[in-house]
Order: sequence, then structure tokens, then C-alpha cells
Amino acid sequence: MSNATLSDAQARMKKAVDHTLHEFSTIHTGKASPAMVESVQVEAYGSMMPLKGCAAITTPDARMIQIQPWDKGLIRAIEKALQMANIGVNPVVDGSVVRLPFPELSRERRQEFVKTAHRLAEEGRVAVRHVRRDAMEAAKKLKKDGKISEDDEKRLEKDVQTATDKAIKDIDSHLAHKEKDLLTV
Repeated sequence: MSNATLSDAQARMKKAVDHTLHEFSTIHTGKASPAMVESVQVEAYGSMMPLKGCAAITTPDARMIQIQPWDKGLIRAIEKALQMANIGVNPVVDGSVVRLPFPELSRERRQEFVKTAHRLAEEGRVAVRHVRRDAMEAAKKLKKDGKISEDDEKRLEKDVQTATDKAIKDIDSHLAHKEKDLLTV
């Protein structure tokens, strides 16, 4: 019975950590990525298609996305689609390629993103602590109902605390990594 409580708690803690990491991944670090424009819809050959379906998308450096259409006749349609997509960057047509130069993130903007990351990390830690509380209550109830001995209850509480510490340490290490990413110019 106590193993079920522990594995349930570990699974729920892992879910809380994974959710926090997913939230971290949505914070924009100012680095250009093909994923930012791949799904932009372009009017090509009388229908709408994703940009990745009609052009090669590359990142020659961290601040630039380069789009090379397979059909040069689509260059204006691609430019228009990127302007309509409202990604905060104006496309620059240069011969047969379209470039998207990303501006440097300001120091204030970086600090805002760091604050957001800290808030998300705290929400993750709170979720983990809620799971811990539920598991501790379940352990007390099992002991009260006579389903486990006092030693088993203590062991279960110790294992739950170990899992809690590990989950919070995971969140903190990912937060430190994200913060370093955001503050690196």
C-alpha cells in the first residue's frame, strides 16, 4: 500500500516538474529559431501552405533567420506572409532570399523574462509541495487505519521527502540554466 502512495507522489511530482520545464521553454531568449516561422501560412499556387513547405529555413547566426524559397516567384508572397504574421521583425528581401534580423533584447526585457522564469519556478515548487503534503496525509491515514506500521510510515515519509527534494532541485537547476540563457548577451 505504501509503495502505491510513493509512486503516485513521484509521478505527480514529475508531472509538476515537466509542466514547469514546458513553461520555461515558452520564454523567448532572443535567439532566432526556424520554429518561429515554420508554420507561417504563405499563399502559393492558389492555396495556403506553411512556410516550411515552400522554402528552406536556416539560422546563419543567433540573430538571423534566412528563408530561401524553392521557387523564386514566391519571394513577395513570403515577404507579405511574414509581415502579416506579426512576429515583431520586418523581413528584408535580398535577391533570392528573405532575411529576418532579430534585434538585441534590452537589459530591462531580459530582467522581465528572468522574473517570469522565477515566478514559474516558484509555481512549480508549490505544486511539488502540494503533492508532498497529500502524500504525507496519505501516510498518516494508512498508519491510522492500521494498514502500515509506524516504521513503515516513517520510511514512507522519508522517501516522499527525498522525492520532493529531488523535484525541487530539478526545478532550481533548470531555472539557473534558463536564467543564464536569458542574461547571456
